[in-house]
Amino acid sequence: MRQTWRWFGPTDLVSTSDMRQAGVQGVVSALHHVPAGAVWTPQDIVDRRNLITQRADGPSSGLTWDVVESLPVSEDIKKQQGNWRDHIANWKTSLHNLRDAGLEVVCYNFMPVLDWTRTDLSWPRPSGATCMRFDFTDFAAFDIHILKRDGATEDFPDDIVELAAERFAEMSDAQRAKLSGNVVFGLPGAAGTLTLDDVRHHLAEYDPIREDQLRSNLVDFLSEVAPLAERLGMRLCCHPDDPPFPLLGLPRIMSTEADYARVMQAVDVPANGITLCTGSLGARADNDPVGMMRRLGDRVHFLHLRNVTLDTPEVPRGSFYEDEHLSGQTDMVAMIAAILAEEHRRRSRGRLDCHIPFRPDHGQDILEDQNRKVQPGYPAIGRLKGLAELRGIMTALEHPAVTVSSR
Repeated sequence: MRQTWRWFGPTDLVSTSDMRQAGVQGVVSALHHVPAGAVWTPQDIVDRRNLITQRADGPSSGLTWDVVESLPVSEDIKKQQGNWRDHIANWKTSLHNLRDAGLEVVCYNFMPVLDWTRTDLSWPRPSGATCMRFDFTDFAAFDIHILKRDGATEDFPDDIVELAAERFAEMSDAQRAKLSGNVVFGLPGAAGTLTLDDVRHHLAEYDPIREDQLRSNLVDFLSEVAPLAERLGMRLCCHPDDPPFPLLGLPRIMSTEADYARVMQAVDVPANGITLCTGSLGARADNDPVGMMRRLGDRVHFLHLRNVTLDTPEVPRGSFYEDEHLSGQTDMVAMIAAILAEEHRRRSRGRLDCHIPFRPDHGQDILEDQNRKVQPGYPAIGRLKGLAELRGIMTALEHPAVTVSSR
């Protein structure tokens, strides 16, 4: 397992020096300033790589750029509207340019409009830490009473509709504005942010697109780019929906193991793979990330190891929060054991990708994190704590005393 950390570039308040002190081996980064659909130029890619691999004073940083997250898939591609064919051509050109710079692993997602959704970016915990949270009632209050989406009321259970009305009535104008900002925050570091009118415009364009159509559009996209990635010796890995259930009336097509299996079969080349995110998948009580690793592990090219705790066992939708890495829905010891077993299988078959990159995805804000005000979910100390815990499990499971006794 190769230990990586996400970095949003030169404006990130967590530096590459911080990563070195944390013991990180590789970096996960992207050109967030380049609009979706545009080409990533060789110079921009090399410039980002050099920021990662070289220290400001000249010597090598000891870090490498291991994973691209994300090479964004434009809304035009997802909807097959507008300039979608040009955008696919540009995506393929970007793949060539990334491979020329030594990059092999590219993470992307196919979520309509918003890359992830939370209602609170700094929810207080009893320990004094803060974390991100998705509150189903708050989201219903946003959808029904702030966004005022047509048909929103019919998308929620009656008890949630009633609670959402009460919750909205109790909110001040400032609280309503904060909730709106949290919901449309999207991907940290992304180029630009969405207004409520932007969201309404995008939702209207998705009105005629249902799950089967969106899945067909994904398969069409992968039929173009995955064979190219295979020829280039690259690996593509789709991130699951976050959260993994329908929101805002939008289709969701990468929320379960069955969703992934269907897409892997539709474009059946090794380069067409999975970003297995235990946090996103774990936000549904009926998902089994550990079992997914065991059953689909040969196509897992990248791992996000984080944990969430659900408020209730409701399927498929409910409230959850970002828990500590060794707490929550996913048994992280079992998860890492399954990953190490897959890596052992790969080594025995002579696969070159036998060290799967992972990052300790997200983290609670603790200690000085609460003053640094970094990208939500990406604190320095909270992620360091998570990485240290995961590293401890890895070290223990690979220790001869454990491996010998388990035979």
